[in-house]
Amino acid sequence: MSAVRVSLVDTSLRDGMSSVSHQFTTEQVAAVARGLDRAGVRTIEVAHGIGLGASSIQYGFAAATDVEYVRAAVDAVGNADIAVLYVPGIATLGELDQAREAGASTVRVAVHCTEADCAEQPVAWARDHGMRVMTFLMMSHKLGPAQLAEQARKLEGYGAQVIYVVDSAGALVPRGAADRVAALREAVNADLGFHAHNNLGVGIGNALAAVENGAHYIDGSLRGLGASAGNAQTEVLAAALERAGYDTGVDLFTLIDTAERTMAPLMKEPQIIDETALVLGYAGVYSTFFHPTKRAAKKYGVPEREILLELGRRGVIGGQEDMIIEVAAELRAARPWPGPAWHPLPS
Repeated sequence: MSAVRVSLVDTSLRDGMSSVSHQFTTEQVAAVARGLDRAGVRTIEVAHGIGLGASSIQYGFAAATDVEYVRAAVDAVGNADIAVLYVPGIATLGELDQAREAGASTVRVAVHCTEADCAEQPVAWARDHGMRVMTFLMMSHKLGPAQLAEQARKLEGYGAQVIYVVDSAGALVPRGAADRVAALREAVNADLGFHAHNNLGVGIGNALAAVENGAHYIDGSLRGLGASAGNAQTEVLAAALERAGYDTGVDLFTLIDTAERTMAPLMKEPQIIDETALVLGYAGVYSTFFHPTKRAAKKYGVPEREILLELGRRGVIGGQEDMIIEVAAELRAARPWPGPAWHPLPS
């Protein structure tokens, strides 16, 4: 019996942008994409870390435009598809069309796990324009498996070809990942994917659990680059999946060479799980809150963990970054700092 095929999707040049303040140059994007393509990775995601149209004072200005990043990657590869991320409310269909004209052939439409209906328009538009459509159910830890499956059914109805369980906060552990993917497998016929963040140190374990329960697309990034604690590490995923008996279609050592010789020199610092990243995952807070929380803690003189735990209790989601400042100011007003640390559990 032949090994089950698992397709690795590399997001170093999109999610990984968050680790370098979105400052990869087009030359650097081309170099990384070229290495990934040589290694056999067949889907490479590029552009601003938050997705198309996010280069701004709110999310941080990128070193180049999304179109420039897409063109650089397209020109560098021979076989890989270039993908972009579309978040409704940030990206526009006009920006997606520009990325498509620049050579992007796959779009990943990302919505909060309770808001699948927000994906209907971009999914339909992309299918009508010949793009492969992957969809993201972000912050998937916030819904139980059955409720998440209901959202997946909507996405499939809109035309999504791949539906991802996305652990945006790095809050899941393997059983939670397994249960959610298994529920989706029972509910839809579309291919399934899994996107892990590593805040609790189980990104690879979660990805393996997802594959064991029916996910055939798995996201990773070289050296684990990504928001907060980063993503499951692409080269580690390739090795672990191979050892587990799956066929990824990639050349492991070319992938390792790309991580070590091309990506590593571009990193500002190693991707680690520090206190902020760990508490972010524990509290179930969106990964992109990582740097704004650090800044707010410094400005207001409030411990980062207290901000994150309160944000977790309030159930904040992506797009509510303004709450970071509100919470920090309220904590500062309510309690003098420094003081003994609080140890509340997230609700």
